[in-house]
Amino acid sequence: MDADPRTSTRIAVLIDCDNVSSKHTAAVLEELAKYGTPTVKRAYGDWTTTQLGGWKGELQRNAIQPVQQFAYTVGKNSTDSALIIDAMDLLWQGHVEAFALVSSDSDFTRLATRLRESGKRVYGLGMRKTPESLRRAVDQFIYLELLQEQSRDETDRVESGGRASTPTSADDHEAPETSINLQSALTKAINATSGDDGWSTLGTLGQHLSRAHADFDPRAFGHQKLSTLVEEQPYLETRNESSMIQVRLRTRRGGASTSKKTAEPAKSTAKKSTPRTTTAKKKTTVKTSGKP
Repeated sequence: MDADPRTSTRIAVLIDCDNVSSKHTAAVLEELAKYGTPTVKRAYGDWTTTQLGGWKGELQRNAIQPVQQFAYTVGKNSTDSALIIDAMDLLWQGHVEAFALVSSDSDFTRLATRLRESGKRVYGLGMRKTPESLRRAVDQFIYLELLQEQSRDETDRVESGGRASTPTSADDHEAPETSINLQSALTKAINATSGDDGWSTLGTLGQHLSRAHADFDPRAFGHQKLSTLVEEQPYLETRNESSMIQVRLRTRRGGASTSKKTAEPAKSTAKKSTPRTTTAKKKTTVKTSGKP
C-alpha cells in the first residue's frame, strides 16, 4: 500500500522562542501532524535567561532540541540569525520537504520566500499580530489563537462528557482578525475552479483558497472544516456527487428564469403579427371587390 503523501512529508519545525509562548507547543505539533511528520524540531533562544523558563518542560515532553543563542548585543536579535542559518543548512542537506516557521516576526519573510524558491513548502504559525508580509510569504499561515481555541474546545468537550460547552464570554473565544472577505473569496474561487456546469469540487476549492489566501482558515469563521463553512453560506449550494462534495453559486439557478424571460417577448411578438396578417387580407378583399 502506498504511503499517505501527507504523513511521508518530512517537516523541519523551527521555533522562535523569543517570539512565541510555550503554551502553544502541543497545539502546533498536533496541527503540523496533519501535513506531515516533524522530523526536525528545534527551538531557538537564550536559555540562560529566565524569560524562557516555561519552555524547558515543553522541550522535554515533545523531544524538541533547544538551540542556544546568546544575546551578544542588547537590541540585536541573535535568535533570528541562528534560525535562518540552520534553515539554509537544512535546505541544502535535502532531508526535509517542508519547513514550519513558528514566529510572528517579519524578519523571516525573506527566509520564507527563499525556501519556497527552492521548491520547499513553507508553513507559518504565529499570532494575529503577525505582519502581512510574513503571512503572504508562506504557502499556508496558521493563527496560533485558532489552535489554542480548538484545543480549549476539545478539552471542554471531554470534561463535559462529549457535549460541546458554551463559552462564558466572547473574550474566551476571540478569533483572530482577518482581512478576507469570505463571500468575495468563495465566489472568486468557485468561478476560477468550476466546470461548465458551475460546480466545483470541495477539494479543488480548498486548494485554490489556500493559494489565493495563505492565511485562509475555516476556523477563523467559526467552522472546523471547509465543508461545514460552505454549507452555511446562503449564496452557495452543495451536493454529494460520486462521494465528493461539490459547490456552486446559488445565483446560477437564475439561468432558467432568464431563458423564460427571453421567450416571453417572442410570444408577444407573434401575437402582434396576427393583426397585420388580417389587415392584409382585408385590403386584398377590397381590391377584388372593386373589379368590374
